[in-house]
Amino acid sequence: MVALDRHAPDGSACVRGAADGAADTVGRMGTGRRSGRRDQEATNVPEASTAAANAPRSLAEALRARDDVALTALLHARPDLLNPVPGDVTQLATRAGTRASVVRALDRLDRFALQTAEALAVAPDPCPYPVLEELLTGTGSGGEKAEDAEGAEARTALPRALGTLRDQALVWGDDDRLRLVRTARELLAPSAQRPSPTGLGPTVAEATAGMSPTRIQEIVAAAGLPATHDPVSAVAALTGLFTDPERMSALLDGAPAEAHQVLGRLVWGPPYGEVTPEPTAPVRWLRDRGLLLPASARTVVLPREVALHLRGGLAHRRTEPLAPVVGVHREHRPQLVDSNAAGQALAALATVEELVKSWEHAGPLVLRAGGLAVRDLKRTAAALDTAEPEAAFWVELAYAAGLLASDGEADERYAPTPAFDDWRELPPAERWAALAAAWLPATRTPGLVGEQDTKGRTLSALGPDLDRSAAPEVRRRVLDLVGELPEGGVPDPEAVLERLAWERPARGTSDLRARLARWALHEAEVLGVTGRGALSAFGRALLEHGDPAGLLAPLLPEPVDHVLLQADLTAVAPGPLLRPLAEMLAVLAEVESKGGATVYRFTPGSVRRALDSGQAASDLHAFLSEHSRTPVPQPLAYLIDDVARRHGHLRVGAASSYVRCDDDAMLGEILADRRSAALGLRRLAPTVLAAQADPAALLDGLRALGYAPAAESRTGDVLVARADAHRTPARSAPVPVPDGPPVPDATLLGAAVRAIRAGDLAATAVRKEPAAASSSGVPGELPRTSAAETLATVQAAALTGSAVWIGYVNADGAASQRVIAPVRVEGGFVTGYDHTADEVRTYALHRITGVAELAEDQV
Repeated sequence: MVALDRHAPDGSACVRGAADGAADTVGRMGTGRRSGRRDQEATNVPEASTAAANAPRSLAEALRARDDVALTALLHARPDLLNPVPGDVTQLATRAGTRASVVRALDRLDRFALQTAEALAVAPDPCPYPVLEELLTGTGSGGEKAEDAEGAEARTALPRALGTLRDQALVWGDDDRLRLVRTARELLAPSAQRPSPTGLGPTVAEATAGMSPTRIQEIVAAAGLPATHDPVSAVAALTGLFTDPERMSALLDGAPAEAHQVLGRLVWGPPYGEVTPEPTAPVRWLRDRGLLLPASARTVVLPREVALHLRGGLAHRRTEPLAPVVGVHREHRPQLVDSNAAGQALAALATVEELVKSWEHAGPLVLRAGGLAVRDLKRTAAALDTAEPEAAFWVELAYAAGLLASDGEADERYAPTPAFDDWRELPPAERWAALAAAWLPATRTPGLVGEQDTKGRTLSALGPDLDRSAAPEVRRRVLDLVGELPEGGVPDPEAVLERLAWERPARGTSDLRARLARWALHEAEVLGVTGRGALSAFGRALLEHGDPAGLLAPLLPEPVDHVLLQADLTAVAPGPLLRPLAEMLAVLAEVESKGGATVYRFTPGSVRRALDSGQAASDLHAFLSEHSRTPVPQPLAYLIDDVARRHGHLRVGAASSYVRCDDDAMLGEILADRRSAALGLRRLAPTVLAAQADPAALLDGLRALGYAPAAESRTGDVLVARADAHRTPARSAPVPVPDGPPVPDATLLGAAVRAIRAGDLAATAVRKEPAAASSSGVPGELPRTSAAETLATVQAAALTGSAVWIGYVNADGAASQRVIAPVRVEGGFVTGYDHTADEVRTYALHRITGVAELAEDQV
């Protein structure tokens, strides 16, 4: 709301916080709109009367006049109207005007169609097409202002936008009597509590609704109009003044310069301004003549008619009839795009496999409210050597693909599913296709992880509140826009966002769709759907037919069966390794760096881990010799032999636990070490120490002291430290949360249209005038007849083969009207062909509320 100060520093009226250079706002736009469109030649009265008589008088009549193709298009565009299938056209029209359905339809309009609806909301009701056109272009056929390019584009695009509104039953009526459905008008019309996107305020009639007749007459007199005998005619005279361009221009020519500044601040909205109890002279001048009307004790409002005059007739400051163009921002060779995307796809496979495998022995706990704890997400990010948002994406992707889930145990943890083992056996291209097919329709939104919901709770990865039903549609649309460019073309992300904002403008303050679009672009890049910002060939195949494996497979390198050992205790894998080789190297060495070539580093701890898994030193030497294209470096051989020589020299078993060693000097060394005090060691024999710690803690403690102990069984055999991989019970992948009702198929649409037509026939069928007064005979009302009359009428219809109109109440208490042709009446039931359902049905006689014969022309 604009605040109007009492005085500016120079003593004139001004607007607080107003930008410089607005004093000529009225001067630029005050030429006014011309009434040329409204002054068109009048058509002859008989033709106008005939057109008015044939025009639909309600939305139901407009829908009833549509053919089946148009009715099918409506149900396809607004599938919520089918739940359940309307009984007739009247029910369809009623449902199409409900608030929830209208809001959903408005949210799916493009920007210009929505601007057209907003213009209709501030236009007269009904609104002629020329008036609507003038609100969107600002020019009339008799206007002095030359039409600019934007106005010409709006004039050209208006039939399409109006057609969209008509197709979706938001607008009905002929071009000379356009009507916006009442609920849409209530949603889009300006009010003090809900400003309109047009920035317009109430009309003169609305703003003066609570004003005293005396005050209205004072305004009329100050505006130079003759006095009237009642407030209604006074308001009409004032409205006529404000909508007459010539008289309005003359009135404004006499306004003080400061008054033009005030109007310039309010003309494009918001139209409300605050005034002091003693306003300045310019504000009083405007208020006295009704150019500003009081909205409350401290607030004034600019009437809609005045604002439209100052705007040159425009309902919006800027109309956007054309969708922003998404052009080529950068360009790469298609081969380079595919190569880069294939590398990203290969890295994605390695990351997902590493993530899920890291959870197969001791996965993270499931939070009580569901989801992954923040500390576990941090550990996962560190293990994957990536940032937490990236880790959340990979976790959610594996979950969406059904590769991991909660195990459902008392101590509930996340673990791989049996589907993970099947997925690992697939060729790399098919594994990637499975991930991409899970990502594209997923409604879970990992970009929200770490944010707070409306109740102030932090959203966690794998939590229950990450579903956003708009995500799949935005993701698909973003990729479609990228795919519309030539191969190798990269769009400007801001241009993509502008296009999405035009196609689905946000009517609220939420920027979720823009954020979803940014996340979609980033996720597509890291997953490999795009490469260097351009859509890859196999990404295009994913969008077109959902089978990208055939195009991706030739781009992926073949798995290799060898590594290159180096003297610095590292091994280089020149490509993806065969699974047995990769699994053994994961035990024997630590991954130092990833990429096209993975670098592994051998450490004493990694070699000990291999020995703990049951391998002997000779096995490790043989493995490296077999799979290395270079000789085994001497430092690596020495490292393996040195660790193996010390491995198992100490034995740990369960007493509560003990340490056994043939070298009593080593045991003495352990006892003398102060760091071993926490283990609670004491000597039982020269070669045996007892400990208060359990065997696992004792093993970890001794390893921390620099020793290489081995666990042994009760019989003295070395225990192989190889934990069994944990799997959840069979789990299905999470089902995406739909964005409203599903889009109906052609079969359902055809059946629904037939049912609506049949129900409409039954509801509007003309019946013979009944002899009994119990039946009203009014079309649309349920007939009421006695049980004896009902039985006699249906029996007669069965004998003559004629159709009758019945009122029926089913077992759920729902009443309906039906047209049936009785075939058999027996046992308290009537069986006949139901024209409404287009099939043979049986009805209980006691549930028939009444029956009536059809008129002769309805048979």
